[in-house]
Amino acid sequence: MRSAELRTDDRRIGGAIHFAQAERHALSDLLLEVGPDAPTLCSGWTTSDLAAHLVVRERRPDSVPGNVLSALSGHTDKVRISAREGHAWEELVSLIRSGPPAPLRLVDEPFNAVEYFVHHEDVRRAARSWEPRELDPAEDEALWGRLKVMGRLLTRKSPVGVAGESPGFGFMQMKGGSPLVVMRGSPGELVMAANGRGSHAKIEYEGDELSVERLKHASLGV
Repeated sequence: MRSAELRTDDRRIGGAIHFAQAERHALSDLLLEVGPDAPTLCSGWTTSDLAAHLVVRERRPDSVPGNVLSALSGHTDKVRISAREGHAWEELVSLIRSGPPAPLRLVDEPFNAVEYFVHHEDVRRAARSWEPRELDPAEDEALWGRLKVMGRLLTRKSPVGVAGESPGFGFMQMKGGSPLVVMRGSPGELVMAANGRGSHAKIEYEGDELSVERLKHASLGV
């Protein structure tokens, strides 16, 4: 599968990086390319399920708590399925591409950069063969910055201490504790691993063998 290209005018608005919008457009292009029945890294979801999730996440705030609270997941599933079955495929993708409703656009970058990067990769990396994309340095910086903010939340269920290290960016402690396992890779690969996609990320692990295996099998992510 070829990767959807990120257009330069999607990456920057007024000279500032807008990674969320770039990923939104690239994911929309890729969804149209692979169709509604392609696999994803989201367990049990095809691309139509993933597209519906993204649409209701931005347009049905009542469904959002069910993404993190199992007691409310039934309602979230019903809203997602309704969106999937109530829209034509091209319409779902068009809603993703158009972005969030106006009140949410001011927070699009901090809230959606990681979301859209990860889900773009969920489609790319579900293919038989894939390679990490070479990101713009500003995009790597954006992912590293978001990981600093989100790392503790994403690794909270790890049974061992977790740190991340990326050449050119530095070292960050995500979850304290001993023994400690260090995940090493590019910012994008660390983001994928911290979001529970470690088996589909180019990551090197440093730590004792048992602790590394425990981390690899931990339930990471939101």
